[in-house]
Amino acid sequence: MSKPTQTTGRRNLLKGAAVAAGAMSVPMISVAQTTTLRFQSTWPAKDIFHEFAQDYAKKINDMAGGRLKIEVLPAGAVVPAFQLLDAVAKGTLDGGHGVVAYWYGKNQAVALWGSGPAFGMDANMVLAWHNYGGGKELLDEIYKSLNLDVVSKLYGPMPTQPLGWFKKPVAKVEDLKGLKFRTVGLAVDVFTEMGVAVNPLPGGEIVPALDRGLLDAAEFNNASSDRVLGFPDVAKNCMLQSFHQSSEQFEVLFNKTKYDALPAELKAIIDYATQAASADMSWKAADRYAKDYAEMSAKQGVKFYKTPDAILRAQLAAWDKVTAKKAAENPMFKKVMDSMRTFAQRSGRWQNDTTIDYRMAWNHYFGAKKGAMG
Repeated sequence: MSKPTQTTGRRNLLKGAAVAAGAMSVPMISVAQTTTLRFQSTWPAKDIFHEFAQDYAKKINDMAGGRLKIEVLPAGAVVPAFQLLDAVAKGTLDGGHGVVAYWYGKNQAVALWGSGPAFGMDANMVLAWHNYGGGKELLDEIYKSLNLDVVSKLYGPMPTQPLGWFKKPVAKVEDLKGLKFRTVGLAVDVFTEMGVAVNPLPGGEIVPALDRGLLDAAEFNNASSDRVLGFPDVAKNCMLQSFHQSSEQFEVLFNKTKYDALPAELKAIIDYATQAASADMSWKAADRYAKDYAEMSAKQGVKFYKTPDAILRAQLAAWDKVTAKKAAENPMFKKVMDSMRTFAQRSGRWQNDTTIDYRMAWNHYFGAKKGAMG
């Protein structure tokens, strides 16, 4: 057997290097793992709010490209609606979709994000305060103080909610006295201050209670939700405009442990999907609510009335009494109120001074007499 020459050795070395280089040039194919998060909403499956929750999840799922998948179940699939926050904090659920006012029993300050006149701010302005005026940090502080392992994302400014559905329309403050009425959050205290007997039922239980006479009147949220939940079947009078929940928005909750484990790029997708869903929800609401509003008036015999100014002023007076008492009892309540007030005084003035009266233009083209309220 002949010995390898120096030339042969060099040739073998070069051949080995070429093979190694070729191996290194083959691209590495990585298989991304899909993280699946199980969410539950606080809404019945047929409600447009549950649809909004699904829209939110779809935006994240589409942008995540298979790396993250959120599945949204309706209210009651795992826990009752009002137990969602605890279920997410404990990890029974990975996340959920609801409203902050539902957690009123944990710390009454959280209801300030959904209840009351918000010092004259509409829902979009409250979101501005939340994102740029310190509200987010305050809500995070409240959840942390309650040892709730959650990450909260607020989005979706809601249009002004009706005063509610009544067996008989109300014309003056005295008409509210003793009425058995459904609402939630700090609105419970406001209506109680006005002499109303309040029962804070979840959305899916309201219409059956009205039908059985357990309630005389009730509010939920909007024309589409109210219609599909069956309000026109049990009451034909809807009072529009109210300060009890004029500035509410949605809340998406994530279990903090699950959220923190996500890579930075998926967290960024969640943040941008939240902003996109906020805008899309507003546009869809303007379309769908208007259609259902017209349908209830034209085909279901519903009569819509503007809530009298005397009742609106009484709401503001009751709100001032309720919040003054709670601010004196709860330092965090006062802290949130002070923050909202500071932002509203500056930004609300700008909004009121610069916003045109759109009703003037609408009346110019369509005539005030053609409005549903006459």
